[in-house]
Amino acid sequence: MKESKVLEYKESVTNQFLKTVSSYANFRTGKIIFGITDRGEYIGFNNVNQVILDIENKINDSITPKPNFTLSIQKNNTICLEVEKGIHKPYLYKGKAYRRSDTDTIEVDQLELKRLVLEGSNLSFEALESNASSFSFDTLSKILIENLNIKSVTDDLYKTLGLININDKYNNVASLLADNNNFSCIDIARFGYSINEILDRVKLSNISILSAYQTAIETFERYYEYDQIEGMYRKPVTIIPKDAFREALANAIVHRHWDINSHINIAMYQDKIEITSPGGLPSGISEFDYLENNISVLRNPILTNIFFRLGFIEVFGTGIQRIKEAYSEAAVKPQFIISDTSIKIILPVINAKPKVTKDESVIMEELKSGYVLSSSELVERTPFNKSKVIRLVNHLCESGYVYKVGTGRGTKYRV
Repeated sequence: MKESKVLEYKESVTNQFLKTVSSYANFRTGKIIFGITDRGEYIGFNNVNQVILDIENKINDSITPKPNFTLSIQKNNTICLEVEKGIHKPYLYKGKAYRRSDTDTIEVDQLELKRLVLEGSNLSFEALESNASSFSFDTLSKILIENLNIKSVTDDLYKTLGLININDKYNNVASLLADNNNFSCIDIARFGYSINEILDRVKLSNISILSAYQTAIETFERYYEYDQIEGMYRKPVTIIPKDAFREALANAIVHRHWDINSHINIAMYQDKIEITSPGGLPSGISEFDYLENNISVLRNPILTNIFFRLGFIEVFGTGIQRIKEAYSEAAVKPQFIISDTSIKIILPVINAKPKVTKDESVIMEELKSGYVLSSSELVERTPFNKSKVIRLVNHLCESGYVYKVGTGRGTKYRV
Protein backbone atom coordinates (compact mmCIF):
# COMPACT_ATOMS: atom_id res chain seq x y z
CA MET A 1 0.00 0.00 0.00
CA LYS A 2 1.12 3.53 -0.70
CA GLU A 3 1.63 6.15 1.98
CA SER A 4 -1.44 8.32 2.60
CA LYS A 5 -2.98 10.65 5.15
CA VAL A 6 -3.54 7.67 7.45
CA LEU A 7 -0.49 5.55 6.64
CA GLU A 8 3.21 6.37 6.94
CA TYR A 9 6.34 4.24 6.56
CA LYS A 10 9.51 4.68 8.61
CA GLU A 11 12.77 2.80 8.05
CA SER A 12 13.99 3.54 11.58
CA VAL A 13 12.83 5.14 14.82
CA THR A 14 13.71 8.83 15.02
CA ASN A 15 11.86 11.67 16.71
CA GLN A 16 10.31 12.71 13.39
CA PHE A 17 7.53 10.13 13.76
CA LEU A 18 6.25 12.01 16.83
CA LYS A 19 4.89 14.77 14.59
CA THR A 20 2.77 12.18 12.82
CA VAL A 21 1.58 10.82 16.18
CA SER A 22 0.40 14.35 17.01
CA SER A 23 -1.39 14.65 13.68
CA TYR A 24 -3.25 11.33 14.02
CA ALA A 25 -4.31 12.04 17.60
CA ASN A 26 -5.56 15.50 16.59
CA PHE A 27 -7.37 14.70 13.36
CA ARG A 28 -7.74 11.09 12.26
CA THR A 29 -6.75 7.61 13.45
CA GLY A 30 -3.75 6.39 11.48
CA LYS A 31 -0.85 3.97 11.33
CA ILE A 32 2.93 4.19 11.16
CA ILE A 33 4.79 1.08 9.99
CA PHE A 34 8.40 0.95 11.21
CA GLY A 35 11.00 -1.14 9.40
CA ILE A 36 9.76 -0.45 5.90
CA THR A 37 11.08 1.99 3.29
CA ASP A 38 9.10 4.69 1.48
CA ARG A 39 9.06 2.32 -1.51
CA GLY A 40 7.37 -0.40 0.55
CA GLU A 41 10.46 -2.61 0.99
CA TYR A 42 10.54 -4.60 4.25
CA ILE A 43 13.76 -4.37 6.25
CA GLY A 44 12.45 -5.05 9.77
CA PHE A 45 14.37 -5.02 13.06
CA ASN A 46 16.59 -7.55 14.81
CA ASN A 47 15.66 -6.35 18.31
CA VAL A 48 11.90 -5.90 17.86
CA ASN A 49 10.96 -5.84 21.54
CA GLN A 50 13.53 -3.15 22.35
CA VAL A 51 12.36 -1.01 19.40
CA ILE A 52 8.75 -1.28 20.62
CA LEU A 53 9.86 -0.11 24.06
CA ASP A 54 11.76 2.82 22.51
CA ILE A 55 8.69 3.91 20.49
CA GLU A 56 6.44 3.70 23.55
CA ASN A 57 8.87 5.70 25.71
CA LYS A 58 9.26 8.41 23.06
CA ILE A 59 5.49 8.87 22.82
CA ASN A 60 4.99 8.90 26.59
CA ASP A 61 7.83 11.39 27.10
CA SER A 62 7.11 13.73 24.18
CA ILE A 63 3.37 13.94 23.37
CA THR A 64 1.09 15.96 25.66
CA PRO A 65 -1.49 14.80 26.61
CA LYS A 66 -0.77 11.12 26.13
CA PRO A 67 -2.71 9.69 23.15
CA ASN A 68 -4.20 6.23 22.92
CA PHE A 69 -2.09 3.90 20.78
CA THR A 70 -1.26 0.26 20.19
CA LEU A 71 1.96 -1.42 19.04
CA SER A 72 2.14 -4.79 17.30
CA ILE A 73 4.72 -6.91 15.50
CA GLN A 74 4.00 -7.47 11.79
CA LYS A 75 5.55 -9.71 9.15
CA ASN A 76 9.30 -9.51 8.54
CA ASN A 77 9.74 -8.08 12.06
CA THR A 78 8.21 -4.74 11.18
CA ILE A 79 6.26 -2.82 13.81
CA CYS A 80 2.83 -1.24 13.43
CA LEU A 81 1.96 1.78 15.57
CA GLU A 82 -1.74 2.69 15.44
CA VAL A 83 -2.68 6.04 16.99
CA GLU A 84 -6.32 6.77 17.77
CA LYS A 85 -7.96 10.10 17.14
CA GLY A 86 -8.31 11.57 20.63
CA ILE A 87 -10.81 13.74 22.47
CA HIS A 88 -8.40 15.71 24.67
CA LYS A 89 -7.07 17.97 21.93
CA PRO A 90 -4.69 19.49 21.07
CA TYR A 91 -2.03 16.78 21.25
CA LEU A 92 1.29 18.60 21.18
CA TYR A 93 4.84 17.61 20.32
CA LYS A 94 7.35 20.14 21.67
CA GLY A 95 4.49 22.58 22.20
CA LYS A 96 3.22 22.34 18.60
CA ALA A 97 0.28 20.55 16.98
CA TYR A 98 0.55 18.81 13.61
CA ARG A 99 -1.70 17.55 10.83
CA ARG A 100 -1.30 15.42 7.71
CA SER A 101 -1.27 17.05 4.29
CA ASP A 102 -1.36 14.21 1.78
CA THR A 103 1.72 12.19 2.75
CA ASP A 104 3.48 15.01 4.63
CA THR A 105 3.12 16.06 8.25
CA ILE A 106 3.04 19.81 8.85
CA GLU A 107 2.47 22.17 11.77
CA VAL A 108 -1.06 23.54 12.08
CA ASP A 109 -1.58 27.29 11.82
CA GLN A 110 -3.00 29.44 14.61
CA LEU A 111 -6.58 29.16 13.33
CA GLU A 112 -6.42 25.36 13.24
CA LEU A 113 -4.86 25.32 16.71
CA LYS A 114 -7.76 27.40 18.08
CA ARG A 115 -10.21 24.93 16.53
CA LEU A 116 -8.42 22.02 18.18
CA VAL A 117 -8.58 23.79 21.56
CA LEU A 118 -12.32 24.36 21.12
CA GLU A 119 -12.90 20.77 20.02
CA GLY A 120 -10.92 19.46 22.97
CA SER A 121 -13.16 21.52 25.25
CA ASN A 122 -16.27 20.18 23.47
CA LEU A 123 -17.00 23.66 22.12
CA SER A 124 -17.43 25.12 18.64
CA PHE A 125 -16.96 28.54 17.11
CA GLU A 126 -20.70 28.96 16.57
CA ALA A 127 -21.38 28.46 20.31
CA LEU A 128 -18.82 31.01 21.51
CA GLU A 129 -20.12 34.26 22.96
CA SER A 130 -20.43 36.92 20.27
CA ASN A 131 -18.38 40.10 20.35
CA ALA A 132 -21.23 42.12 18.84
CA SER A 133 -22.71 44.83 21.06
CA SER A 134 -26.26 44.98 19.72
CA PHE A 135 -28.63 42.62 17.92
CA SER A 136 -31.77 42.95 15.84
CA PHE A 137 -33.54 39.92 14.36
CA ASP A 138 -36.22 41.31 12.05
CA THR A 139 -35.42 38.85 9.24
CA LEU A 140 -35.17 35.86 11.57
CA SER A 141 -38.38 36.80 13.41
CA LYS A 142 -40.34 37.15 10.19
CA ILE A 143 -39.19 33.77 8.88
CA LEU A 144 -39.82 32.04 12.22
CA ILE A 145 -43.38 33.41 12.38
CA GLU A 146 -44.09 32.36 8.78
CA ASN A 147 -42.46 28.93 8.88
CA LEU A 148 -43.28 27.80 12.43
CA ASN A 149 -46.79 29.25 12.46
CA ILE A 150 -46.27 31.18 15.71
CA LYS A 151 -47.62 34.60 16.72
CA SER A 152 -44.49 36.18 18.19
CA VAL A 153 -40.82 35.53 18.88
CA THR A 154 -39.45 35.68 22.43
CA ASP A 155 -36.07 35.27 24.13
CA ASP A 156 -37.25 31.87 25.33
CA LEU A 157 -37.57 30.78 21.70
CA TYR A 158 -34.07 32.09 20.98
CA LYS A 159 -32.80 30.05 23.93
CA THR A 160 -34.61 26.98 22.60
CA LEU A 161 -32.96 27.51 19.22
CA GLY A 162 -29.55 27.76 20.92
CA LEU A 163 -28.84 31.45 20.21
CA ILE A 164 -28.48 32.41 23.88
CA ASN A 165 -26.07 30.61 26.21
CA ILE A 166 -26.44 29.73 29.89
CA ASN A 167 -25.09 33.18 30.82
CA ASP A 168 -27.89 34.85 28.81
CA LYS A 169 -25.39 36.05 26.20
CA TYR A 170 -25.82 35.80 22.43
CA ASN A 171 -23.40 33.48 20.62
CA ASN A 172 -21.85 33.61 17.14
CA VAL A 173 -24.83 31.85 15.56
CA ALA A 174 -27.06 34.63 16.86
CA SER A 175 -24.69 37.17 15.33
CA LEU A 176 -24.72 35.30 12.02
CA LEU A 177 -28.54 35.40 11.97
CA ALA A 178 -28.77 39.02 13.13
CA ASP A 179 -29.72 41.74 10.65
CA ASN A 180 -26.28 43.35 11.02
CA ASN A 181 -23.05 41.47 11.72
CA ASN A 182 -19.38 41.18 10.79
CA PHE A 183 -19.59 38.04 8.67
CA SER A 184 -18.80 37.56 4.99
CA CYS A 185 -21.79 35.64 3.65
CA ILE A 186 -22.19 34.94 -0.07
CA ASP A 187 -20.51 36.29 -3.22
CA ILE A 188 -22.60 35.73 -6.38
CA ALA A 189 -21.15 36.27 -9.84
CA ARG A 190 -22.86 35.59 -13.16
CA PHE A 191 -20.58 35.06 -16.14
CA GLY A 192 -21.07 35.22 -19.89
CA TYR A 193 -19.21 33.00 -22.32
CA SER A 194 -15.99 33.19 -20.27
CA ILE A 195 -14.81 34.12 -16.79
CA ASN A 196 -13.61 37.43 -18.25
CA GLU A 197 -17.20 38.43 -19.03
CA ILE A 198 -18.93 39.26 -15.74
CA LEU A 199 -22.59 40.09 -16.35
CA ASP A 200 -23.67 40.55 -12.74
CA ARG A 201 -22.02 40.59 -9.33
CA VAL A 202 -23.34 40.95 -5.78
CA LYS A 203 -21.38 40.52 -2.55
CA LEU A 204 -23.54 39.85 0.48
CA SER A 205 -21.77 40.76 3.72
CA ASN A 206 -22.69 41.99 7.19
CA ILE A 207 -26.32 40.89 6.84
CA SER A 208 -28.35 37.97 8.18
CA ILE A 209 -27.32 34.75 6.52
CA LEU A 210 -31.05 34.15 6.03
CA SER A 211 -31.28 37.30 3.88
CA ALA A 212 -28.23 36.18 1.92
CA TYR A 213 -29.77 32.73 1.45
CA GLN A 214 -33.01 34.22 0.14
CA THR A 215 -31.14 36.56 -2.24
CA ALA A 216 -29.19 33.61 -3.65
CA ILE A 217 -32.44 31.66 -4.24
CA GLU A 218 -34.05 34.68 -5.94
CA THR A 219 -30.98 35.12 -8.17
CA PHE A 220 -31.19 31.47 -9.17
CA GLU A 221 -34.87 31.82 -10.01
CA ARG A 222 -34.18 34.89 -12.13
CA TYR A 223 -31.58 33.25 -14.36
CA TYR A 224 -32.37 29.52 -14.37
CA GLU A 225 -36.18 29.46 -14.37
CA TYR A 226 -38.51 30.71 -17.08
CA ASP A 227 -41.95 30.13 -18.60
CA GLN A 228 -42.23 28.32 -21.92
CA ILE A 229 -45.40 28.93 -23.94
CA GLU A 230 -46.94 25.80 -25.44
CA GLY A 231 -50.12 26.62 -27.35
CA MET A 232 -52.40 28.46 -24.93
CA TYR A 233 -50.47 27.50 -21.81
CA ARG A 234 -47.36 28.61 -19.95
CA LYS A 235 -45.11 25.81 -18.78
CA PRO A 236 -42.51 26.53 -16.05
CA VAL A 237 -39.03 25.34 -17.01
CA THR A 238 -36.00 24.99 -14.73
CA ILE A 239 -32.73 24.35 -16.52
CA ILE A 240 -30.89 23.40 -13.31
CA PRO A 241 -32.82 21.41 -10.66
CA LYS A 242 -33.91 23.89 -8.00
CA ASP A 243 -33.89 21.25 -5.26
CA ALA A 244 -30.24 20.51 -6.05
CA PHE A 245 -29.32 24.20 -5.86
CA ARG A 246 -31.15 24.68 -2.56
CA GLU A 247 -29.49 21.63 -1.03
CA ALA A 248 -26.02 22.64 -2.24
CA LEU A 249 -26.48 26.20 -0.98
CA ALA A 250 -27.82 25.11 2.42
CA ASN A 251 -24.98 22.58 2.70
CA ALA A 252 -22.44 25.31 2.02
CA ILE A 253 -23.95 27.51 4.73
CA VAL A 254 -24.37 25.02 7.56
CA HIS A 255 -21.13 23.06 7.02
CA ARG A 256 -18.63 25.82 6.28
CA HIS A 257 -16.01 27.26 8.65
CA TRP A 258 -17.49 30.54 9.88
CA ASP A 259 -14.27 31.57 11.63
CA ILE A 260 -12.76 32.25 8.18
CA ASN A 261 -13.34 35.75 6.83
CA SER A 262 -14.33 34.49 3.40
CA HIS A 263 -17.48 34.32 1.29
CA ILE A 264 -19.32 31.29 -0.02
CA ASN A 265 -18.75 31.72 -3.77
CA ILE A 266 -21.55 31.08 -6.24
CA ALA A 267 -20.38 31.24 -9.86
CA MET A 268 -23.25 31.17 -12.35
CA TYR A 269 -22.55 30.16 -15.95
CA GLN A 270 -24.77 29.41 -18.92
CA ASP A 271 -24.15 25.67 -18.57
CA LYS A 272 -23.55 25.22 -14.83
CA ILE A 273 -23.43 26.68 -11.31
CA GLU A 274 -20.42 26.26 -9.04
CA ILE A 275 -20.88 26.65 -5.26
CA THR A 276 -17.65 26.76 -3.25
CA SER A 277 -17.70 26.65 0.54
CA PRO A 278 -14.71 27.63 2.75
CA GLY A 279 -13.42 24.71 4.79
CA GLY A 280 -12.95 21.08 3.82
CA LEU A 281 -14.65 18.05 5.35
CA PRO A 282 -15.22 17.99 9.11
CA SER A 283 -12.66 16.04 11.09
CA GLY A 284 -13.47 12.35 11.23
CA ILE A 285 -15.36 11.99 7.95
CA SER A 286 -13.86 10.64 4.74
CA GLU A 287 -14.65 11.72 1.20
CA PHE A 288 -16.30 8.34 0.60
CA ASP A 289 -18.50 8.74 3.70
CA TYR A 290 -19.48 12.22 2.56
CA LEU A 291 -20.37 11.22 -1.00
CA GLU A 292 -21.70 7.68 -0.65
CA ASN A 293 -22.67 6.79 2.92
CA ASN A 294 -24.93 9.72 3.88
CA ILE A 295 -22.77 10.26 6.95
CA SER A 296 -22.91 13.79 8.30
CA VAL A 297 -20.61 15.20 11.00
CA LEU A 298 -22.18 18.52 11.97
CA ARG A 299 -19.60 21.28 12.07
CA ASN A 300 -22.27 23.82 13.09
CA PRO A 301 -25.02 21.83 14.85
CA ILE A 302 -26.92 24.88 16.15
CA LEU A 303 -27.11 26.52 12.72
CA THR A 304 -27.93 23.17 11.07
CA ASN A 305 -30.81 22.60 13.50
CA ILE A 306 -32.24 26.06 12.75
CA PHE A 307 -32.11 25.45 8.98
CA PHE A 308 -33.80 22.10 9.59
CA ARG A 309 -36.58 23.66 11.69
CA LEU A 310 -37.14 26.30 9.02
CA GLY A 311 -37.44 23.65 6.34
CA PHE A 312 -34.35 24.79 4.40
CA ILE A 313 -32.79 21.33 4.71
CA GLU A 314 -34.39 17.90 4.98
CA VAL A 315 -33.12 15.00 7.08
CA PHE A 316 -29.55 15.41 8.35
CA GLY A 317 -26.94 13.72 6.16
CA THR A 318 -29.11 13.32 3.03
CA GLY A 319 -28.17 16.52 1.19
CA ILE A 320 -25.64 14.95 -1.18
CA GLN A 321 -27.98 12.07 -1.97
CA ARG A 322 -30.82 14.50 -2.74
CA ILE A 323 -28.56 16.44 -5.11
CA LYS A 324 -27.69 13.21 -6.93
CA GLU A 325 -31.33 12.16 -7.09
CA ALA A 326 -32.24 15.48 -8.73
CA TYR A 327 -29.95 14.44 -11.61
CA SER A 328 -31.03 10.79 -11.77
CA GLU A 329 -32.26 11.15 -15.38
CA ALA A 330 -29.56 13.57 -16.54
CA ALA A 331 -26.67 12.52 -18.77
CA VAL A 332 -24.21 14.81 -16.97
CA LYS A 333 -24.10 14.46 -13.20
CA PRO A 334 -23.08 16.98 -10.52
CA GLN A 335 -19.45 17.07 -9.44
CA PHE A 336 -18.08 17.23 -5.90
CA ILE A 337 -14.53 18.56 -5.60
CA ILE A 338 -13.12 18.24 -2.09
CA SER A 339 -9.85 19.65 -0.76
CA ASP A 340 -8.43 20.41 2.68
CA THR A 341 -9.62 24.02 2.42
CA SER A 342 -12.87 23.95 0.44
CA ILE A 343 -15.74 21.94 -0.99
CA LYS A 344 -17.02 22.76 -4.47
CA ILE A 345 -20.29 21.44 -5.90
CA ILE A 346 -20.82 21.84 -9.65
CA LEU A 347 -24.42 21.65 -10.89
CA PRO A 348 -24.68 21.31 -14.70
CA VAL A 349 -27.74 22.27 -16.72
CA ILE A 350 -30.14 19.37 -16.90
CA ASN A 351 -29.88 18.89 -20.69
CA ALA A 352 -26.08 18.98 -20.84
CA LYS A 353 -24.41 16.39 -23.05
CA PRO A 354 -21.31 14.47 -21.90
CA LYS A 355 -18.12 15.82 -23.45
CA VAL A 356 -16.21 12.58 -23.78
CA THR A 357 -13.72 11.05 -26.18
CA LYS A 358 -14.54 8.06 -28.36
CA ASP A 359 -12.72 5.73 -25.97
CA GLU A 360 -14.47 7.23 -22.95
CA SER A 361 -17.84 6.74 -24.65
CA VAL A 362 -17.07 3.01 -24.81
CA ILE A 363 -16.70 2.96 -21.02
CA MET A 364 -19.88 5.03 -20.62
CA GLU A 365 -21.77 2.61 -22.86
CA GLU A 366 -20.88 -0.32 -20.60
CA LEU A 367 -21.94 1.56 -17.47
CA LYS A 368 -25.03 3.37 -18.72
CA SER A 369 -27.51 0.55 -18.06
CA GLY A 370 -27.01 0.81 -14.32
CA TYR A 371 -24.10 -1.60 -14.12
CA VAL A 372 -21.60 -1.23 -11.30
CA LEU A 373 -18.35 -2.64 -12.69
CA SER A 374 -14.78 -2.97 -11.50
CA SER A 375 -11.82 -2.01 -13.68
CA SER A 376 -11.16 -5.73 -14.29
CA GLU A 377 -14.74 -6.24 -15.48
CA LEU A 378 -14.42 -3.22 -17.78
CA VAL A 379 -11.24 -4.75 -19.25
CA GLU A 380 -13.23 -7.90 -20.08
CA ARG A 381 -16.03 -5.90 -21.72
CA THR A 382 -13.90 -3.41 -23.70
CA PRO A 383 -10.92 -3.61 -26.06
CA PHE A 384 -8.69 -1.72 -23.60
CA ASN A 385 -5.99 -3.00 -21.27
CA LYS A 386 -6.05 -2.42 -17.49
CA SER A 387 -3.91 0.73 -17.42
CA LYS A 388 -5.98 2.39 -20.15
CA VAL A 389 -9.27 1.51 -18.45
CA ILE A 390 -8.05 3.02 -15.19
CA ARG A 391 -6.87 6.16 -17.00
CA LEU A 392 -10.22 6.52 -18.78
CA VAL A 393 -12.42 5.94 -15.71
CA ASN A 394 -10.30 8.30 -13.59
CA HIS A 395 -10.82 11.08 -16.14
CA LEU A 396 -14.54 10.29 -16.32
CA CYS A 397 -14.70 10.51 -12.51
CA GLU A 398 -12.88 13.85 -12.53
CA SER A 399 -15.35 15.11 -15.15
CA GLY A 400 -18.35 14.04 -13.08
CA TYR A 401 -19.70 11.45 -15.54
CA VAL A 402 -18.76 8.40 -13.46
CA TYR A 403 -18.67 7.76 -9.71
CA LYS A 404 -16.42 5.48 -7.69
CA VAL A 405 -18.17 2.99 -5.44
CA GLY A 406 -16.09 1.41 -2.67
CA THR A 407 -12.39 1.75 -1.96
CA GLY A 408 -9.16 -0.17 -2.52
CA ARG A 409 -9.50 -3.51 -4.32
CA GLY A 410 -13.28 -3.29 -3.95
CA THR A 411 -13.52 -0.12 -6.05
CA LYS A 412 -16.17 -0.22 -8.77
CA TYR A 413 -17.61 2.39 -11.09
CA ARG A 414 -21.09 3.49 -12.12
CA VAL A 415 -22.68 6.27 -14.14
